[in-house]
Amino acid sequence: MNKSTIWSVLGGILAIIIAWWLVNVLFSVLAFVFKLLVVAVVAVIVFFVIRSLFSSRRD
Repeated sequence: MNKSTIWSVLGGILAIIIAWWLVNVLFSVLAFVFKLLVVAVVAVIVFFVIRSLFSSRRD
């Protein structure tokens, strides 16, 4: 094996490690954003349900 081959192998391994880390970060961010969206939708639904319950009792 010459030096060029060794550096190519090491570069490939490093590229895989960096890509693995970036994909983990990306999926974590996407999961967090998805959870925020779900929480926002559920909060809006709960808000309107509570509002309708209190407004019907006042009438």
